[in-house]
Amino acid sequence: MTLDLARLLTDTGFLILIWAVQLVIYPSFNYYTPKNLFEWHKNYTVRVTYIVLPLMFSQLILAVIYVWQIQNWYSILSILIIVILWLLTFLIFVPLHQGIDKAQPQERVCDKLVSKNWIRTVLWTLLFILSLSNYLF
Repeated sequence: MTLDLARLLTDTGFLILIWAVQLVIYPSFNYYTPKNLFEWHKNYTVRVTYIVLPLMFSQLILAVIYVWQIQNWYSILSILIIVILWLLTFLIFVPLHQGIDKAQPQERVCDKLVSKNWIRTVLWTLLFILSLSNYLF
């Protein structure tokens, strides 16, 4: 498997995941009672971590290898986007999820998850488009 194909597969995985999170998972949190969301969220965060963490590390490692081998607009732009995504995830989204675990006002936290997640949705979609373009052309 080529590095380009591995990157495309990883970015495709994130494309599917982020759109499912944005359109289905985060909005569904508002349909839970606060108590049920508090209970479910503990399970959700553990389970989704098994999917998200390997994808994030794979994406970062592949991008580092790529930028090490080839310094072009694609490698530099994609690693920059990935660093921004990591910062957003750990500085904004992890604390929001911790707010649910601490039983903070549900509606406000859930609405913030949906509204703020659009930036990650756009960035991961852009990464997919960049990877697809790089792979095809």
